[in-house]
Amino acid sequence: MKIKNLAAIIISLLIIFSISFAIYWQSITPVTVVIQAGHEGRNSGNTGATSGNIQEVKWNIIVANEVAKQLKKWDINVKRVPADTKLIKAKIAVAIHFDGSSKKCSSGASIGYKNRASKEFAKRWRNIYGNYFPFGWQQDNFTKNLANYYGYYYIRADKFLVLELGEITCKKQTKWLKPRLKKIGDLIAYTIARELGFAPRKP
Repeated sequence: MKIKNLAAIIISLLIIFSISFAIYWQSITPVTVVIQAGHEGRNSGNTGATSGNIQEVKWNIIVANEVAKQLKKWDINVKRVPADTKLIKAKIAVAIHFDGSSKKCSSGASIGYKNRASKEFAKRWRNIYGNYFPFGWQQDNFTKNLANYYGYYYIRADKFLVLELGEITCKKQTKWLKPRLKKIGDLIAYTIARELGFAPRKP
């Protein structure tokens, strides 16, 4: 009898939780674009790659801020978020990262995503950035962190890309990347705007 009562209580709590979550989810106002700077706001745990005096998180923030700034210029509704955030709904989400490798210059640019719509979006980004970034690419979703990015749960977007924009543990890449961070942000904003049906001038 006690087991049956316990099971009934658990089921009741699950039903209450599901209903409460559904009500909360309906109350969330969707945004058009979410731009996340990887590792931003963290003081412990996964705080991003480092190489000498280069910190990935600082570069992530520079690029993410530039993307958001450019999208706002085009009157596109955009929300800039740090690494950890509350639940958000969006049409498009992009998380900004740079890769790090224990074997220097063995990595490069790459893309993570979880659904078919994002895969098609990824192809278009790779075509644009691939014509600009002069170094190598990894396969899409080549790590668990890309394929199962934690942000997919918190940011519920129709299309979500996790962008690794280059390897900061490779000096020849960082030498090329450093003066071009804002230009890369402009290219990301351009790609997002095109995906939304806008026709901005290419940077």
